[in-house]
Amino acid sequence: MESRKEERKNIFNYFPEVKTVISLAFNYFTQRSSEFSQNCNSDIKFSNYAWGDDYHKVIKDKLHLIKDTISNYDSSIKTLVCVDTAPIMEKKWAEKAGIGWQGKNTNLLTKDLGSWIFLAEILIDQEMEYDIPFSEDLCGTCTACIDACPTNALTEYKIDSNKCISYLTIEYRENFEDVNLHQWIYGCDICQEVCPWNIKFEQVKKDQQFEPRESLVQFFKKDWKNLNQDNFKSGFSNSAVKRTKY
Repeated sequence: MESRKEERKNIFNYFPEVKTVISLAFNYFTQRSSEFSQNCNSDIKFSNYAWGDDYHKVIKDKLHLIKDTISNYDSSIKTLVCVDTAPIMEKKWAEKAGIGWQGKNTNLLTKDLGSWIFLAEILIDQEMEYDIPFSEDLCGTCTACIDACPTNALTEYKIDSNKCISYLTIEYRENFEDVNLHQWIYGCDICQEVCPWNIKFEQVKKDQQFEPRESLVQFFKKDWKNLNQDNFKSGFSNSAVKRTKY
């Protein structure tokens, strides 16, 4: 995303015609990572957002249904759908749309669902009635996420990606054998699992597309050291995990 910094700073550099950003949040919570590992009798941990089908495709398909509805209403309206990978300041737009606030763990928190959400946007070249921005900071004096982070990657509202287990196991491409990943092999949910807003308000999403895929369950029940390129490709096709490559 570094190469698209100017587009991230100014949305008009990305979509010059934009007049409205429709910000959306999708609940993906099915269960906690610790519960899933325990059910599989495994010590390894895997971030729950990547258990099911690739959320980029799942959500983009949903957004295109909305886009089609808009086009059917007026085919002259220009729209652009965005899911995670677009150069969009998603959390800032979600705050402006009144969805929630950026917490001390840097995730977007909502009153209704906590932070177990995917963010997405539809950019449109029509001016619409705007929602009231979310202006409160409801983290208060709580530092549960900061205190729980085993690598000290968090300070208030900031994250050091070089210490973040999620970044190291997904994005980082160099050797990090000297780093203690605390049994996490893909992503990390610690700062979300300890958040009081999640503990109190998380809602189980009954959606087969976000449920743990059978191939993942089998990998957990077997020795991950037996993983090879062939079963990685077959097990994680149409999964967000495939971006890490084998």
